[in-house]
Amino acid sequence: MTMKNGALAPTGSACPQKVEILFREALQGAYGALDWLPLADGAIHRFHVPGDRQGSCNGWYVLFGDGTPAGAFGSWKAGEVRHWSSRGEVTALEAEQMRQRIEQARRQREAEQHQRQQQASEYAVWRWENAHRADPAHPYLHAKQVRSYGLRQHRDELLVPLYLDGVLVNLQRIGADGSKRFLRGGRITGCYSPLGNITPGRRLYVCEGWATGASIHESSGSPVACAMNASNLKPAAVALRTKYGDLVELVIAGDDDRQTPGNPGRTSATAAALAAGALVTFPNWPADCPPSLTDFNDLARWRLAHE
Repeated sequence: MTMKNGALAPTGSACPQKVEILFREALQGAYGALDWLPLADGAIHRFHVPGDRQGSCNGWYVLFGDGTPAGAFGSWKAGEVRHWSSRGEVTALEAEQMRQRIEQARRQREAEQHQRQQQASEYAVWRWENAHRADPAHPYLHAKQVRSYGLRQHRDELLVPLYLDGVLVNLQRIGADGSKRFLRGGRITGCYSPLGNITPGRRLYVCEGWATGASIHESSGSPVACAMNASNLKPAAVALRTKYGDLVELVIAGDDDRQTPGNPGRTSATAAALAAGALVTFPNWPADCPPSLTDFNDLARWRLAHE
């Protein structure tokens, strides 16, 4: 046997324990085919759920092999919990033991995540303080036709700062080829990168990408909070509403993914506006504008090319 996903992966003619096979059948009934066997050691293990993002380990399980074999499993991403017993039923004692194990795993996971986020925040501050002002001719800025607005640069990477309650917690690094990466372990949810000064009485736009925010800021003169991606639009908007209340006019400037099924840009922006009690706006596409364009930066660059 070898180890895979914290479990046993068959490598030869060795015969695995029956309880492990039965428990894996339960897991496969929920998640599909798995090429490893669980460990009946009473410890919490994480695993990759088929269909989730590559490299993620959102699945978890605990399997007790002593006494009457029993276990539980689920997905932290989906928030589900399922119980299993070799008898086909789970006693109250078994369920309580598993509940305690799950709670312990949750606390440990949160503590580990907090530690990773703190380390990423400290590194972000160090990297930001030791970087120089962004080159206005950086290929990404040139391609997007926007100013640097205070961004910094390390080698050929632009550094976009993400803040949470005024504290620098993460950096988005943008390469010369436009590739984007956050700091490993850094927090994203609820964070944003500001453009301009957010002050009471002013309109505040919330958008997805930084270049989109730069175009909105340049054309409107209003401050912008860049949530960095569609999934963070709602958390960032809600955090800003909580912080500023009705002192600002909050407007979600959404992407318009017209060629993507379900239009995730519009869907996410609308959900964010409803959750934060904000207005919502989308690009007003000219009749001859190609449908491949999706955001306010695309629209600004198209207009420049057709003036």
